[in-house]
Amino acid sequence: MTDESRPGVGPVSLATVAAQAGVSIATVSRIVNGETRRASAETVERVRQAIKAVGYHPNQLGRALRNRESRLVAMLAANLDNPVMATIAASTEAALRQAGYVMILCDTHDRADLQDDYLNAMRSQVVQGYVMVASQPSPGLRDFVERGAPMVFVSRRSPFGECSFVGPDNIAAGAAAADYLLDRGMEEPAVVYPSRESSTTRERVKGFCDRVIARGIPADRIRRADGPGISHLEIGYAAAQHFSAPHAWPRGAMCISDQVAYGVHRLARESGVQVPHDCEIVGIDGSPLNAWLAPWLTSVEIPHPEFGPSIVELLVSLWGGEPPREHLMPHRVAVALER
Repeated sequence: MTDESRPGVGPVSLATVAAQAGVSIATVSRIVNGETRRASAETVERVRQAIKAVGYHPNQLGRALRNRESRLVAMLAANLDNPVMATIAASTEAALRQAGYVMILCDTHDRADLQDDYLNAMRSQVVQGYVMVASQPSPGLRDFVERGAPMVFVSRRSPFGECSFVGPDNIAAGAAAADYLLDRGMEEPAVVYPSRESSTTRERVKGFCDRVIARGIPADRIRRADGPGISHLEIGYAAAQHFSAPHAWPRGAMCISDQVAYGVHRLARESGVQVPHDCEIVGIDGSPLNAWLAPWLTSVEIPHPEFGPSIVELLVSLWGGEPPREHLMPHRVAVALER
């Protein structure tokens, strides 16, 4: 047996299998692709034994390209520097791998133009489905949605009509943060969020403000602070400038993400404000870094490591022709370790 035909040494061709079995390449090709009616049972068995002997593996990608189908799924995530999105990506990759799929991962840096560049690149890759983590409205995304591409939106809902969605009940999460602060006697709570809106931001702020008002605090006593940019760390730091002097800091503040809370905390330290003694901060996400780096942070915890199976379940239902649906993940309040 030559090196070319020895299992595990270089790619093995159909010609190698044909030579081993003593049949034509065309016969091997038909049998490999499941067409056995034109060959005798003895020939089929001889070819199968030859395939085993030389270690031939069919080119699944080539077959997928010919049939316009594949086992590839593309995930486009807004910011993989965010540990929450990295956790969702890892969970989804593991669930897809278990289901027999391969995941392509792209970081859009929360830019609509880059998101469209990646989507257009995926057209030529015979991608079977898309997972859009915190997507931006963009012309390319609208086109994919309108064409009915199998898409599951994660964290942020589709900006273009009803699509499958996996994420928390953001309104309920905002309300839970409000209840925590109000139960601790905060009478002028603050809410901190990005200037640039998204469905996640709108829903979390709405849930917080609606609950505060429902519990008897006038809307004009809710202190609002927003910050520009894309990085939630920088947004939190910039938004906290609204609090300026130490005496102007609120007793309690809800940040729409844990990373926004990290930014607020940084300015609090620089301003001589002690968290949580002087100002209690509540985030939403339950970042895995909190126990290590932010024991001062109370967070409405969302089980991001469990997103993967739900995402794959919705993709499979879309491939089966079912209508879009959503899977809302649970949440719980994880109280700060440092009090």
